[in-house]
Amino acid sequence: MAQKSAKQLAVKNSARLKQTHLITLVIHALFLLLAFTFRRSLRLTPYLTLCAPALGLEYWLDTIARPRYDEAGNLKRAGEDLDAPGLTEFFWDIIYWTWINLIAVVAFGNRGWWLYLVVPIYATYAAVTTASGLKGMLGGMAGAGGEGDGSVQAQSKRQQKMEKRGGQKMQYR
Repeated sequence: MAQKSAKQLAVKNSARLKQTHLITLVIHALFLLLAFTFRRSLRLTPYLTLCAPALGLEYWLDTIARPRYDEAGNLKRAGEDLDAPGLTEFFWDIIYWTWINLIAVVAFGNRGWWLYLVVPIYATYAAVTTASGLKGMLGGMAGAGGEGDGSVQAQSKRQQKMEKRGGQKMQYR
């Protein structure tokens, strides 16, 4: 059974890598064709700088996920799963985002490179909101000190009624 699973993974990896390389080839060829013929205003410096990481990651994914066969054609190693969560998923996000940016540059010109700023802006936003949420959560814990700290704690209406009747008083620790 394990061999069947490995063969399925090898077939799936091969198909996905082939599809990925084909899409990458078409998008980059379209960009380069437009850069050297119709739109000479497309700059190559941002292209080389911003697409190099995605091309490197695509090469890395190909290296770890490509199935290996021996001389007789038997499966030697199926390769890593390309649908694995975590770092592999992050690599795919970078590749997909690069494709989206290249299509934006082809469609809108050099202004499309600004789309790359969405990722750090969103990362900054997520970090700030997470930090402020933690600060608010931890800030509430700081006010709940001992009896001698002079802090007044709000009571619910039920607690206030109980104390008026002379019933059980709440003790705060």
